[in-house]
Parts: sequence; structure tokens; C-alpha cells
Amino acid sequence: MGENRINLNEPRFDQGTYTGRAKHFFNTTNPLNLFASGADLEKAKLLVNQYRQGIEPSGTTDDQVWRAKNLYDSAFHPDTGEKMFMLGRMSAQVPVNMTITGCMMTFYRTTPAVIFWQWFNQSFNAVVNYTNRSGDSPISTGRLGLSYALGTSVATGTAVGLNHLVKSAPPIVGRYVPFVAVCAANCINIPCMRNTEISQGIPVFTEDGTRVGDSPAAAKRAISQVLLSRIVMACPGMWIPPVIMQRMEKGAFLKKYPMMNAPIQVGLVGFFLIFATPLCCALFPQKSSMAASALEDDLKQKLKDLGKSEDRVYFNKGL
Repeated sequence: MGENRINLNEPRFDQGTYTGRAKHFFNTTNPLNLFASGADLEKAKLLVNQYRQGIEPSGTTDDQVWRAKNLYDSAFHPDTGEKMFMLGRMSAQVPVNMTITGCMMTFYRTTPAVIFWQWFNQSFNAVVNYTNRSGDSPISTGRLGLSYALGTSVATGTAVGLNHLVKSAPPIVGRYVPFVAVCAANCINIPCMRNTEISQGIPVFTEDGTRVGDSPAAAKRAISQVLLSRIVMACPGMWIPPVIMQRMEKGAFLKKYPMMNAPIQVGLVGFFLIFATPLCCALFPQKSSMAASALEDDLKQKLKDLGKSEDRVYFNKGL
């Protein structure tokens, strides 16, 4: 095998820089990946596995390998290698979230509509959190149900309660209630969904890929990074469209065609999510790291037993 072979254990772009991570996630979250057939995904997986073994078909180019790797990464879990449920893949984030968020921000005035769309959003979040859980930690049905129930309760309770409180406030204030509800639910849903990781830890590795063990400290750091990314990701699409829609609803077009309110709002949210999703996923490296000194004592000892003098250890933060 040649000396200039691609290292498929690492993304194509430098993950040590924000720009490199952003390019990586623009590929991973590309909604067009959803249109890949099962056969296309299996073909990409086969080529990736063949290349890893050095037995890829003669004449295979680097671009072909990277295209296969991008498609593979968009559909298969980075730790388990299992094909992920379609709606849980990161490539589904923009089309699904733009629809849900746009509807949450359109139908926010009545309690039944608020409850329905907050429930729908938390149902989708539960699917995403489960599909993109870090490491190989199983999530029990009970844990999944508890997280789902808590997230839905907090989201709907926050939205209904705030709607009641802001009735006398300027109309624009009510448009931001869905954002507050989404943030509150994320703060409950994500830690609860990944509570097993907090108690049992997630796999941590040395720079050369040697597994040291499972670290609760790494899990807490991973979850906090994911939580911050999710909240920041929601900001552009839930902060800017309300201002635009507030002005548009006073104009002649929406007064004449009120049914266009939801499609326009969904389109606006989608425009911002196309950029916000990959840019916010890139806030922290997917292969994140922490100081070895922050590990639990037994893992510090394990590093010594392995003969490793590492300053940092690495882990998959999840999404």
C-alpha cells in the first residue's frame, strides 16, 4: 500500500480548527444524504471497509473514498457502526426541525396547538438523542420513557405558563415563548436521556486509540457541550424570524393570504437552520478531549499501567 493513503479514522478536514469542523458538518448534515438509497449506503460502507483493509477496487480515487466516507458518516453511528434510524440522522435535522420549529412559532397562540407542537418536537428530540447517544451505552426503555415524559412536560408547561404570563406584553414577546420552552426542555431531556453515561461513563481513549476505560467526567463534559450546541443552534431560527413575521403580518400579502403564514415561517427557519446546524455542531470537536488530570483516579492508574504519559484523553461527545 502507498504511503499517502487516507486516514479514515479522521475526518477529511482538520478538526483542530473551527473551519475544518464546520466543513465536516456541512457534509454530515447535508439533507441530500437522506435521498441515498439503502443500496447506496451499503455500497459506501463496503468501499470504506475495503479501503481500511487496503483491498479497494483498482483505480479508486481519493474523491470516491471521501464521498463514500461522507455518506457512511451521515448514516452509520461512529461508535457502534450500526445504521441509524433515518429521522435520527443529522442529515434529517434541517428538514424536520424547520417544519417543527416553523409550526411551533406559527401556532403559538392557542393552548391545544402549543401542547401538540411541543409534544411533537420532544418526540423528535427523543429520537435524535437516542440515535446519536455517545459511545456504546445502551438506553433502557424506562430511561427513554422518563426522558421523553420529562422533556414534554417541561416544554409544554413552560410554553403554556409563559403564554399566560405574556398576554399583556407586546405581541412580539409571545413569539419567543417557543424558544424558551425548547431551551428548558433540552436542559432536562438531554441529561436525562444520557443519564446512564453520567453514572457509568463513556469510553475514553489515548491519542493513538488505546481505550483507557469509561469516564463519567468525560460524559458530563460531552453532555454539556451537546446541550450548549443545541441551544445556540436554535437561536438564529427562533430569534430572527419572529421579527420578520411580525412585520409581514402587518403587510397586505399575509392579510390577503393568511394561509401562507406557516409556509413562510417554515422557510425562514429552514434558511437559518441550513447554516446554524453545521456551524453549531462544529462548536466543539466531535472527537473531543479533556485533560488526563481530570479523569477519575482509577483511570489515571489505568493510564500508568498502560505505560502512557498522556496529557489529554479523547472521547466521542455525541450529537
